[in-house]
Amino acid sequence: MRRREYNIIVNEHSNNLFGYAMNFLRDREDAEDIVQDVFEKLWVNRGKVEPAKAKSWMFTTAHNAMINFSTRKSRMSFYNEMERFEKGEIVPNSFEANEVVNRAVSILPPIQKSIIILRDLEGYSYEEVGEILNLSESQVKVYLFRGRRKIKKQLKGLVELV
Repeated sequence: MRRREYNIIVNEHSNNLFGYAMNFLRDREDAEDIVQDVFEKLWVNRGKVEPAKAKSWMFTTAHNAMINFSTRKSRMSFYNEMERFEKGEIVPNSFEANEVVNRAVSILPPIQKSIIILRDLEGYSYEEVGEILNLSESQVKVYLFRGRRKIKKQLKGLVELV
């Protein structure tokens, strides 16, 4: 891949890649960092990545990077919460509708979370989601069904409490 092809690919897919990262991470700066890292990795691997498969390669790379990032961040968050709990600083949470839905999505396993974001929020087809995440179309449908069912169950449980 040459510089011109690289620039075209980056221009074509940067908005969608950023949208995916933003929906997954829910933090603008973290999403920008992930997207920048993906572009850097694409440049470093430009000799290995075929231009026709660059979109799939970038989304797969972003997906893996976001899972690693989320795992590290959740560990740090857990330790910070434990410190706050020990110091008696825990503040009760106020739940709004968006927070509840975001929380329901955030507790899903990473693969289900990615599929729901790519399919329901970003609007990719089953085939495209499968290509990005290296899954068959039927696997995408199964994971999507299970993810939606978990979210529905979580939200139903909250409604019953109210």
